[in-house]
Amino acid sequence: MKLQLKELTTKQEMLAQYPVMHYLYTNFSLEKYDAYLTDMIPNNYKQIAVFEGDVCVGLSGLWSGTKLWSGKYLEIDNFIVHPEHRKKGIGKMLTDYVDAKAKELGCTMIVLDAFTGNYTAHRFYYNQGYVPKGFHFLKILNEDGLS
Repeated sequence: MKLQLKELTTKQEMLAQYPVMHYLYTNFSLEKYDAYLTDMIPNNYKQIAVFEGDVCVGLSGLWSGTKLWSGKYLEIDNFIVHPEHRKKGIGKMLTDYVDAKAKELGCTMIVLDAFTGNYTAHRFYYNQGYVPKGFHFLKILNEDGLS
């Protein structure tokens, strides 16, 4: 079956993909996802999704913004490929789309965070031309609020 990529811009389109988001955040409730999207969408958040027929098999959030050190950038957020559909080129479809979108928007770079222990993701991102530039430091203030 042919894979098809679609940009999701409405909360309803994004909520419909909750089962895929749940692969990344297993303790993430639909209510919490809904509340977060309510905050995120007005702040330039979108998603891209790859479908095989009617089934979402890959999903990534996107943010664009501007920082003093980088100028305009596009950020990949929560990059997920359904575990049963890996090794089909879905991740590459998503990153190719992100590359084209960043160029279309006039971005200087694409950025993302990957957890330090996620070596599979590291290998994938290296293969797509991404390199680590620094450390993303954080100070957790409310452990219960984390997804």
